[in-house]
Amino acid sequence: MCGIVGYVGKKDCTNVLIDALSKLEYRGYDSAGIAILDNDSIKVKKTKGELKILEEKLRSDSTFHGHCGIGHTRWATHGEPSDINSHPHGNARLSIVHNGIIENYKELKSFLEKKGYVFESQTDTETVAKLLDFYYSGDPMEAITRVVKEIEGSYALGIIFKDFPDTVFAVRKDSPMIVGVGDDEYFIASDVPAFLKYTNRYILIEENEIVRINSSGVSVTDIHGIDVNKQVSVADWDMESAEKGGFEHFMLKEINEQPTAIKTTITPRISNGMPDLSECGITPERLAAYNNIFIVACGTAMHAGMLGKYIIEKLARVSVTVDVASEFRYRDPIISDNDLVILVSQSGETADTKEALRIAKEMGADTLGIVNVKGSFIAREADMVLYTHAGPEIAVASTKAYMVQIAMFYLFAFELAYAKGTISKEECVRLTSVLEQVPEKVGALLETQSSCQYIAHQLMNADSLLYIGRGLDYALSMEGSLKLKEVSYIHSESYAAGELKHGTISLVTDEMPVIAVATQRKLYEKTLNNVLEVKTRGAKVIFITHENINVSEEAADYVIGIPSIDDILMPMLAIVPLQLIAYYTSVAKGINPDKPRNLAKSVTVE
Repeated sequence: MCGIVGYVGKKDCTNVLIDALSKLEYRGYDSAGIAILDNDSIKVKKTKGELKILEEKLRSDSTFHGHCGIGHTRWATHGEPSDINSHPHGNARLSIVHNGIIENYKELKSFLEKKGYVFESQTDTETVAKLLDFYYSGDPMEAITRVVKEIEGSYALGIIFKDFPDTVFAVRKDSPMIVGVGDDEYFIASDVPAFLKYTNRYILIEENEIVRINSSGVSVTDIHGIDVNKQVSVADWDMESAEKGGFEHFMLKEINEQPTAIKTTITPRISNGMPDLSECGITPERLAAYNNIFIVACGTAMHAGMLGKYIIEKLARVSVTVDVASEFRYRDPIISDNDLVILVSQSGETADTKEALRIAKEMGADTLGIVNVKGSFIAREADMVLYTHAGPEIAVASTKAYMVQIAMFYLFAFELAYAKGTISKEECVRLTSVLEQVPEKVGALLETQSSCQYIAHQLMNADSLLYIGRGLDYALSMEGSLKLKEVSYIHSESYAAGELKHGTISLVTDEMPVIAVATQRKLYEKTLNNVLEVKTRGAKVIFITHENINVSEEAADYVIGIPSIDDILMPMLAIVPLQLIAYYTSVAKGINPDKPRNLAKSVTVE
């Protein structure tokens, strides 16, 4: 949820920490702060608001310099956004930054208050800082070990002690943390982009491993104090991938990167014209043995799962259940050891999806992770993992990560259908070949952004609107609606077009926008009838369909034509104008689409 960084090296750590935090603002921007070690003392500067406010404060303080420190950008959970609730927390002896939620902080706070500690903030993090101070008697490792044995919940902690002026300590459980390894400089961070400007080498930290970085290098021990040998990995992202590259916003850049992301994701998984997912242990024999499939995810990833359900059931005739991860455990799902549970998460660290993975494994099902971040929790813990190759996605509203997730579902569905004998090898080869055409067609769609920009200006003053579709188009509409509400703050809902008469049509008023997606030829006439129903009640209709279909003025005010491709693959094209409409609506309203209010990129708390 939050972003944390730490630095030890020869550079001015103030500049490095601010630069690193700027690459993590997608993880939260309610407040920001840094703590540095300078002349055997800890200096702290923190503030409510975006990182630029902290930068302004630092520019007016010429004494705030050092070579060792920690930083934080916050997405508030416990305690409203404020200067006091901002991180770091601590005292003259130590300072900490925290990503996660401490579930037993009330009990710990009560204990500490009885010991004479006085609390200033409403955060759970201050409890950890004071507990660490309570146990600290000159040995940081001993104090950290005692603290992690008492705190419950999720955490990634960056810690500095006044007595150790060139050292940053870190520990994690259920929240992401990596170590960057540079030339005579070292980092801790929530994600690779934080230090990619300085190094692409990193170390993955396991749960409750305690990290120490200083001028001598990196040391890692387990909770018992035993040294752990760690492998240094190399990120396949470059700095350019984490920069805007001339685009006004990351969201627009990432929409435009989709043709490359699709190609990079699917090309290595196609062999002799056939999908080949054997890299992670998926074989036709293994696929043929599954009775049922469960797809578990949150938000945009769940919408990718909805499309996956339609595609898999249509082609492979295997029953698929899609669950919102936060509800998966509560409905007590019926899963057997002959079933497959697919966990979809861009970050691989989504808290509710991680919990669903644990439950699925306890119930004996095979688990498959579809994630974008190598070495993430789901990637490590799932029985099998398929990495999407979207590269870094910085904008909070997901676009290219969604696109490659559905690309992966197409490959999976094709191979599963062939394994189950519901499609022939010839048909599997044909469908795979059509999928390979998608990047070029998406690229062509991106050349027609002006029409989406024009439509966005017609939507910007709307209070509410509807997205409608049938079948795959309905699943796609769910994601289109989410994108618009995320970045434009316009109330938007998606409905199956056939459900309009069951209550929803009562919401339609004069000039109310309705975005209708009708790319499935067999369902086109039925969807058109639903469009006419809202049009006759005064709706302003934006109609998205095949470019070779003539839509009358009676049915639509605006039409966006999509290059034709097999209907089953149309969602990969039709999502592009929906993303662009959301983006341009946000910009037209003067909103920064990269940082929508109240949202964070990676939801690592439940």
